[in-house]
Formats: sequence, structure tokens, C-alpha cells
Amino acid sequence: MATGKRYKSAREGIDVDKAYPIAEAIKMVKARAKAKFDETIEIAINLGVDPRHADQMVRGVVNLPNGTGRTLRVGVFARGAKAEEAKAAGADVVGAEDLVEKVQGGNIDFDRCIATPDMMPLVGRLGKVLGPRGMMPNPKIGTVTMDVKSAVEGAKGGSVEFRVEKAGIVQAGVGKASFSEEKLVQNVKALADAVSKAKPAGAKGTYIQRVAVSSTMGPGVKVEPGSLHD
Repeated sequence: MATGKRYKSAREGIDVDKAYPIAEAIKMVKARAKAKFDETIEIAINLGVDPRHADQMVRGVVNLPNGTGRTLRVGVFARGAKAEEAKAAGADVVGAEDLVEKVQGGNIDFDRCIATPDMMPLVGRLGKVLGPRGMMPNPKIGTVTMDVKSAVEGAKGGSVEFRVEKAGIVQAGVGKASFSEEKLVQNVKALADAVSKAKPAGAKGTYIQRVAVSSTMGPGVKVEPGSLHD
């Protein structure tokens, strides 16, 4: 199978038992991103937390210094002047009751969702639709806000939401294979810094345990956790 051969070839030169400094790991991943499209460079961080406990939940948002290379469609629940502000800032979909109705009908034309605080009683009805997709607006990550302009511009400019999964892993895209090594390293370090700052009070022992980077179609390369904070 061609894909299998390609993957096997991409694995060559990677020591699966070794953790590499982040700059070296990024170099290896970039060199192996050979797909016909611009692959996303992804990071997976294993944390020493148990997300089943509320005091060990890790989530947040970070503005990557060099953007994500991906254009997000942003939806905003707002009325009046705030709705106009959202449109002027570049939001793709803006509405109130009409937008709630569309989403309830399964018509979700956005990747990131922002709401003004007064809209939350309405938006709360969409928990079953937006919740499982990780798209529910939340004041902790700045998606329930009166500063609609900054929130929309941040989402459009490369802000990344992160949230720990059940297995204690945070995964996120940190750019594209076409980015320079330097820009990817800067983005990785910005994300790792945000994850470190989001360390919950209930976390015990080593917080950042294992880290790996990969491209969409390529193999993973282990990273020395210490090199993320040099």
C-alpha cells in the first residue's frame, strides 16, 4: 500500500525512544510533511491531570504569534450596536434569535462561537448542539464578552482554544508545514506557555509529562518537555 510505504519511509531517521529538543523535532516533522496539501503541524501534550475532577480541568485560549495558517469562520450572538461591531470586525455569521434557530436546526456555519453576556440565556439552549463540539461560549476563555471586536479579531488572527481530553491530553494545531521552523517553534512555545499557566490547583506531581509533534499525515516525534520553555 503506497500510504503505508510513505509512512514507513517517513519514520526512518526518527528514534521512537528518544525525545528531541523542540527545534530539532519541528525540523524533522517539517521535512517529512510530503502530502500534496499544506499539512497542519500538531502538538499533543500529556498532562498529569485527571479531567474527571473539576479541579483538574485544563482549558484556555492563546494567541499564536504567527497565526494558525487556517481561516476560522466566526459566529457571534449579539444584538444592536454589538452585532454591528461584530460585523465590522469580520465575523462571518451574526445574529440573535434567528441564529439560535438556525443552529438548533443543525445549520452551523462557523468554527468558533462568541456571545455577549446578555445573549447567554438564549445561547444556553444550544448546549446540546454546541457543547459536544466544544463550541459553547465561555467567559473563562474570552468567548462570552462585551469586547466583541477583540474576540472576533483574535479568532480570525490565530487564537487557539485548548481543552484537556478525557485521557489527560491537550491537542492543538500550531501552524502549517509551509511555516518556517522558527515560526512553528515560537507558536509551540506560546501554546506550551499558555498550557503551563492554566495548570489547575488540583494537579499533583509532574504536570507536563510527555509531548509529541506531528504533521497531518506524518509520524509523531517526541519532544523534550524542558525545551518548550528555553
